[in-house]
Amino acid sequence: MGAFGVDSGVWHPYIGQMNILGINYFYHDSTACIVVDGKLVVAIEEERLSREKHTDEFPGLAIRRCLEISGLTFEDIDAVAVSIKPTLHWEKKAAYSLGIGKGIKPFLSHEVGTFRYRQDQFWGWYFGNWPNKQKRPDVHWVPHHMSHIAGSFYVSPYEDAALLSLDGSGEWATSFVGYGKGTTVECYNQSFFPNSFGSFYEAATEFCGFRPNYDEGKTMGLASLGDPSVFGDRASEILKVGRDGSIDIDLSCFNFQYWRRPYCNQEFQRIFGRPRRHGEPFEQHHLDVAAAFQRALEEAALEICRNLKSKTGATHLVVAGGVALNSVMNGRIVRESGFEDLYVMPAAGDNGTAIGAAFYVWNGLLGNDRDFVHDNPYVGTSYSKEQIDVLIKECKLSAVWHDDIAAEGARLLHEGHIIGWFQGAMEIGPRALGNRSILADPTHPGMKDKINAEVKHREAYRPFAPSVPAESAQDYFEMEVEAPFMLKVCDVKMDKRDCIPAVTHVDGSARVQTVRREMNPLYHDLMVEFGKLSGVPVVLNTSFNVMGEPIVESPMDAIRCFFSTGLDKLVIGNYVIGK
Repeated sequence: MGAFGVDSGVWHPYIGQMNILGINYFYHDSTACIVVDGKLVVAIEEERLSREKHTDEFPGLAIRRCLEISGLTFEDIDAVAVSIKPTLHWEKKAAYSLGIGKGIKPFLSHEVGTFRYRQDQFWGWYFGNWPNKQKRPDVHWVPHHMSHIAGSFYVSPYEDAALLSLDGSGEWATSFVGYGKGTTVECYNQSFFPNSFGSFYEAATEFCGFRPNYDEGKTMGLASLGDPSVFGDRASEILKVGRDGSIDIDLSCFNFQYWRRPYCNQEFQRIFGRPRRHGEPFEQHHLDVAAAFQRALEEAALEICRNLKSKTGATHLVVAGGVALNSVMNGRIVRESGFEDLYVMPAAGDNGTAIGAAFYVWNGLLGNDRDFVHDNPYVGTSYSKEQIDVLIKECKLSAVWHDDIAAEGARLLHEGHIIGWFQGAMEIGPRALGNRSILADPTHPGMKDKINAEVKHREAYRPFAPSVPAESAQDYFEMEVEAPFMLKVCDVKMDKRDCIPAVTHVDGSARVQTVRREMNPLYHDLMVEFGKLSGVPVVLNTSFNVMGEPIVESPMDAIRCFFSTGLDKLVIGNYVIGK
């Protein structure tokens, strides 16, 4: 395949400040963002405002909030970038559906019915907000995987890098293997549905009794309890990759290629055993299947990455797509692929394609030089002291102001309190990174069970993550690179596992977040102050929500969550609220 880039001599009509509105909504995790002259100003997931987790509804609330935060109006928008090209690969999709016969009805229902509905949604919104055709912004339909990988590369810290995108499917492609340099992205290979890493892993997720395309993180956590060797050979036979990065799935075990549930057919059950129904206890073969499919995913991804390293000679790698949220896989890629480090956008899934589409327009289509690095995940809504004061008064809350809230928060943690920590601008992506977090003392052996019983109500096998100042990370964790977005799993050092038991998984690993002071001074100071009291500058960090709900967005969300759970204290800004 060819290179995607722009001749520097191409003229475009935008003069001076250019405002690009990026949108993802054809797929799950609807999101909007604003990019002004190549700088990300704001990005918000619709679920945080609508309170419907992983929503795929049109992000009307998020768009209006983004405009409000950026100080723009609809009339100020010069271009709209949407992270899909609906007509892309239409012939491949139609030919495939006709070829499998029984898939034609669900194909037509999805491709014609759903896509038409979403197109109607978009154009209704578009013409409704720009009724004057002279003032309407250009609309750019950006291919889904280009939104994933080019958008991630353009905001990465690397001038050149090998590129890998993996997901369930976008339009019809399921992967992107290539190389980027400057503003040019070259595609070496793409695979197409049903040959999909994402669908392979979704099938295992459903088999284990979880919701596919939703609960893959649970499968990743469950895998540590199983023995990957029990079904390892068979799982690795199902998922194979070529030296060119092509993906080949043995479909004899599945139904997903027919858009039919369950994804695992009778042949799958003959080989791997009876699937678990939701709510049933786990049997050993469920754990072993999770372990085998996790290991097969890692090995296949590693093979692609090693071949990419050999082909490109690049020192760095950019990984994108929903599969890039598999932090165990990312940890192995860092350690074993030969690349010095990898960049994964904090919103690596479909939410991040809103950002990717906008930057593809700015850097790829328009050929502007790259001068922005997306190393700051705190790009959402923030609330002023005045807004918080009004809410505290309206809710008649007993709130105590502390000038040094980092020191006070550290004291509360050291006393064993579980606290809701609500600060500054909201994070983008599925991980709470210290501004919308639930925090606790990781040195307490029973803290994980206490949080699960009183606050989160999560499955006991799912680990909680540690946050640590970047300068202290190597004292506790086997890692030579930073992990600011909590997307790289590493081992806890052997002599530290008893020291931080609440964030050490059963296999001795941790999904660590490293924090630089210049990126989040308050959160960094909290950990340093906690270290002074406990001797350990590490805190347990999990998302500020309860299971099944999105992370809290507003102070009111935080207050509701606080009073409906077993949280001990709520810290909003410099206020501490008790019960």
